[in-house]
Amino acid sequence: MKTECTTLCYLLRDNACLMLHRVKKEHDINKDKWIGVGGHMEAGESPEDCVRREVKEETGCTLLSQKFRGIITFVYGDVTEYMMLYTSDDFTADSGTADISDTADTDVEDTAGSSKEKETPSCDEGVLEWVKIDDLPGLNLWAGDYIFLQLVADGHPFFSLKLVYDAGGILRGAVLDGKPMELFDVLDGTGHVTGYVQERQVVHRLGLPHRTVHLWLHRVKDGRMQLLLQKRSADKDSNPGCYDISSAGHIDAGDEPLPSAIRELSEELGIKADPEELHFIGLCPNYSEKEFYGHPFRDNELSYVYLVDKEVDIADMTLQASEVESVMWMDIDEVIRRQQDGTLKNCLHDVELGMVREALLR
Repeated sequence: MKTECTTLCYLLRDNACLMLHRVKKEHDINKDKWIGVGGHMEAGESPEDCVRREVKEETGCTLLSQKFRGIITFVYGDVTEYMMLYTSDDFTADSGTADISDTADTDVEDTAGSSKEKETPSCDEGVLEWVKIDDLPGLNLWAGDYIFLQLVADGHPFFSLKLVYDAGGILRGAVLDGKPMELFDVLDGTGHVTGYVQERQVVHRLGLPHRTVHLWLHRVKDGRMQLLLQKRSADKDSNPGCYDISSAGHIDAGDEPLPSAIRELSEELGIKADPEELHFIGLCPNYSEKEFYGHPFRDNELSYVYLVDKEVDIADMTLQASEVESVMWMDIDEVIRRQQDGTLKNCLHDVELGMVREALLR
């Protein structure tokens, strides 16, 4: 196993970031990717020595100060790389070097009033370019880079992030401060898995299409069809305190719908179900945009919807406190009516409710 130590720095100015497009070297692990500036530590260097030298060599800028944001542990093949992550908005450019510190605009007006492209220093590693922060998601970044760039953008305290890639460059593991992060398969426009894997919060921030399972428990009470609704925990990252599907969850990267559905039912409600007790009734796509805790939440789901053909009693359920505050039975027609007139605080989807009602009445 080979161990390496590196630094990476993102220069920030005017809501933009100086990015390096790695297009010059043919045999480059970062070929065609957009990254920050940095490189390997040399003998006797501290991380600060290294990041200042690398920024100087690659951009011509002198760091006056920098902020140490976190340590990224990359694991790929037989290599473990420890990368020290920095940002800086406090830097200058030497005389004779294009003054990239003046502006982050890609175009500036010359004295004749015409528009010309802002020059940036030459770099042996690739092409340097200022990119607006809002445009970063459109670049060809490593999947894990989205994670730590989002942490930085959100002002997350100093962090340790471990990222594991397979031989094909696909993200297979992410651990933040010792806690595993959820990874999802990203879908194409037809609902098929693309092979690209991304972390949960990034998926919801960018609105990437992904898979979920929705499970509806039902019963007949006094001749009326009823659905079990769960009330989401007040600590949920989306729709806290809202009434929702009986049980629901994401399909983790590499997993299949049916085993995921059985797992969610057990974890959230303590219900053990056999595969034959779950009746698949169809796929239901849904897209919504909301804001929670000051951040956008773009939910782009393709849900595998199941009816759970199993007699259950609320008294026998074991609720997962971090996910579910409580559960209750409600007549399906009342659920639909109150979902439509707004008298039930909920995050249910009318199309899916119609699908469930039709399946139960068959």
